[in-house]
Amino acid sequence: MASTYREKDFVEAWCGASQGRSEVRQADRTRIDCVTDEYAIEFDFGHKWAEAIGQALFYSAQSGLRPGVVLILKKPGDIRYLARLEKANQHHNLNIQIWVMRPSDLSPAPAPPPSGP
Repeated sequence: MASTYREKDFVEAWCGASQGRSEVRQADRTRIDCVTDEYAIEFDFGHKWAEAIGQALFYSAQSGLRPGVVLILKKPGDIRYLARLEKANQHHNLNIQIWVMRPSDLSPAPAPPPSGP
């Protein structure tokens, strides 16, 4: 079930496979979700596509790396958020590299959080 996934699950899977470093702390105490040799990458769920743009651009400015967004699409209808992100990126020439992840990209599925006492 998609609701059991956390952003962190996607960051760990993608960043690890891309030889990146996750949760990279900046001088201003912000943390970039994933840093590769070329990109400062923000991960966000589809409905937060607009917020992802701002964070990716800010992280790029802070780090000197190119901006990137991994948009997490939990369900088929979330594709509309990818279209919005791509349109804004193209229209404003933001040059943000965009990748997409879905729950099926995580294998095996993460364990559900432990229940309370």
